[in-house]
Amino acid sequence: MGKVLIFSAPSGSGKTTIVHRLLELYPQLEFSISATSRAPRGQERDGVDYYFLSQEAFRRAVSEDRFVEWEEVYQGTCYGTLRSEVERIWNKGHVIVFDVDVMGGINLKRIFGDDACSIFIMPPSIEELRRRLVHRGTDAPEVIERRVEKASFELTKAPEFDHVVVNDQLEEAIAGTRALLDAFIAR
Repeated sequence: MGKVLIFSAPSGSGKTTIVHRLLELYPQLEFSISATSRAPRGQERDGVDYYFLSQEAFRRAVSEDRFVEWEEVYQGTCYGTLRSEVERIWNKGHVIVFDVDVMGGINLKRIFGDDACSIFIMPPSIEELRRRLVHRGTDAPEVIERRVEKASFELTKAPEFDHVVVNDQLEEAIAGTRALLDAFIAR
């Protein structure tokens, strides 16, 4: 079994921005593409950003035990980690990078144990989180409010992660995350 990095955060915390920067800086890291039952947003592409599955195809994959873990994140919208994705990355000798929702991150840490380093990206405040979601411009106001409400719960889960990085200033958050990553890879 190889090493695993798990990044989780409430939507709008900057987690994906941090993950993309780390992937540029560390050639041994490889992003694990999650599967989802939701439709693509904006410029998202199948097999690049997510594996987009119909509800039926997602449920079939669950029944065939093709997921390491999966979660119904919002009613009718599921996300999961395909076993084939984990095997694909480890077969290359790379470190897997997961960018997942908070409950998925907790589940992955439980599954991979000491071979995983779990990092919770914390927004500086709920108000800043709401501002970022609005500024992102990808969701309707009611979706943003649902995400903010969910974030309040997710923030209570931060202590279940190995590390918490507050993303108030992006470059500082990246530097702090790099220090954690360097120590983990060196183990």
